Amino acid sequence: MKKVEVELKIDFVTGAVGHRLRFGGGRGQDLAKAMGLRAGKTPMIVDATAGLGRDSFLLASLGAQVILIERSEKMHALLVEGMNRAENEGGEFREIIGRMSLMKGDAKDLIPELSGEAILIDPMHPPRQKSALVKRELRQVREIVGTDDDAADLVRIALAHAQNRVVLKWPAKADPIDGLKACTHQILGKTTRYDVFMVNNERRAT
Repeated sequence: MKKVEVELKIDFVTGAVGHRLRFGGGRGQDLAKAMGLRAGKTPMIVDATAGLGRDSFLLASLGAQVILIERSEKMHALLVEGMNRAENEGGEFREIIGRMSLMKGDAKDLIPELSGEAILIDPMHPPRQKSALVKRELRQVREIVGTDDDAADLVRIALAHAQNRVVLKWPAKADPIDGLKACTHQILGKTTRYDVFMVNNERRAT
C-alpha cells in the first residue's frame, strides 16, 4: 500500500519549533552568534530565503526585528497561515510574530530597498547522495521552491547592501558556492555551518 504524505504545514507553536524556543540555548546558539546577536546588540535582520521561517522565528524570539522574503507563492501562503496561527495563540507567540514582517518577491530585487544590518541566506542545499537521508519536510520544500541556482548572485547583492554582515547557511561538509569570495569566518556545527561575511563598516565599528 502506497504511503500518503502529509501536506506541508508551517507550525511555529508546537513540535520542533516550540521545543527550540524553550530549550534551544538563547543567544548562545550558532545561528544567533553568526547573525551578530550579543549582549547589548540586536541587529535588524533580513532573512532573504525564508522557507519554513524557523530561523526567522528563532531570531525574532531573541528580540530581533526580522524581515522575511519568500519568492515562492505557495511557500509564502504557507508562511502567512503559520504566522497567523501563531499570532492567534497570543502571549509570547504574538509578541514574536509581531517582530516578523513577511514580504513576497525576489530577494535580489528587494534587498537594495531595505536597510538590513545582517542578511541571512539559506539557499536550497544541494541534494544528498542518498535520497533516503533527506527528511520528508525538506523534500516537500524542495518540490515547492525548486533549486536556488542564483544563490551566488543573491550573496553578492546582499554583500553590496548589508550594513554589517551577510551569513550563508550551508551544509557543514558541502563545497563552497562557486564564484564567491572567501568568508571572514565560519561557525561550524555538526551538520550546518555558517559562513560569515563581514562588510567594511562592521570592521570599522569593531
